[in-house]
Amino acid sequence: LRRVILTASGGAFRDLTKDELFEMCETDPRAVQKKATTHPNWDMGAKITLDSATMMNKGLEVIEAHYLFGAAYDDIDIVIHPQSIVHSMVETQDTSCIAQLGWADMRLPIVYSVSWPHRLSMPYRPLDLAEIGSLTFKAPDREKYPCIQLAYDAGKKGGTMTAVLNAANEAANEMFREDVGLGFLDIPKLIEGAMEAHKDDFKDKDVSLDDILQCDAWARQYVAENTKNVVKNDVLVV
Repeated sequence: LRRVILTASGGAFRDLTKDELFEMCETDPRAVQKKATTHPNWDMGAKITLDSATMMNKGLEVIEAHYLFGAAYDDIDIVIHPQSIVHSMVETQDTSCIAQLGWADMRLPIVYSVSWPHRLSMPYRPLDLAEIGSLTFKAPDREKYPCIQLAYDAGKKGGTMTAVLNAANEAANEMFREDVGLGFLDIPKLIEGAMEAHKDDFKDKDVSLDDILQCDAWARQYVAENTKNVVKNDVLVV
């Protein structure tokens, strides 16, 4: 294994430029809120759909891939693939790549997870590459999707920082969906703030389950308190 390549649909705002997205957040936050919880390809729950819009879902997958496959963070890449047909790729030492392809259907990974290491015969529609016609890929804009860089930073830091990243994201994600007045662009700001505030209490040696749970609870409280400040100060009125 030389490299792991994770593909992402790009989420609800993939067809907008960074400037277009930021302007939409400023001028029509209600439309942003509605669009952020819909997905162009996948039928998933609201939490993961919003994670797809911020691309934190791929950031979390980067951390998962690091631990599952022992790959260094510099050897894990993300590419946007709007068709959602190629779901992941691995590059071997000779630079050839092996890709996993299939329709954008959540039943496939669920069946595979419960049947592994076997492959079950299923009555699903076979993949038709001729029907698809073309597959496209592009690099994600990390300024448009700051959650990607936050996940890489937390992963490289290790220790309790990944627990803070995850908990802060879950809390901010929930607050946004609860319609308390939190803006879409406030999600990564809150996560980054929690990570910055955690630096003094960061731990990377002898981390226990209690440490992780305490960090999880602290990060959620941090987001809850700072969300109140954001809404009070009308950083983004919805």
